[in-house]
Amino acid sequence: MPTNITETVQAETGKIMLRVEGDLLLEDALLLERIANSIVNERLENVVIDLADLDFLDSESAAVLKRLVASDGIELNGIEIFLQSAIDLAERGA
Repeated sequence: MPTNITETVQAETGKIMLRVEGDLLLEDALLLERIANSIVNERLENVVIDLADLDFLDSESAAVLKRLVASDGIELNGIEIFLQSAIDLAERGA
C-alpha cells in the first residue's frame, strides 16, 4: 500500500500533525523527516507524527523515526497500536 502523509492542525493543542498511512519504507521515511524538520525549523511549529494508521514499517524507516524522536519539537503518536499489531502477528506465526 502506498504511503500517504496528511498535514492537519490538532484542534486541542494547535500542534501540526502529520498522519502517516500505508507502508513506510525508507524513501517515504526520509521524505517524512524532511517535511517534519522543515515545519519545526522554518515555521517554528511543533510536530506530532501520527502512526496509528501505519500498515508496515521496515527497519530502515524505524531508524529514521528514532532519529526524528530525538529531535526537538517532534513527537510520535499511535505507535502503540502498530506495535501491538506486530506482536499479535508474531504470536500467530510462532
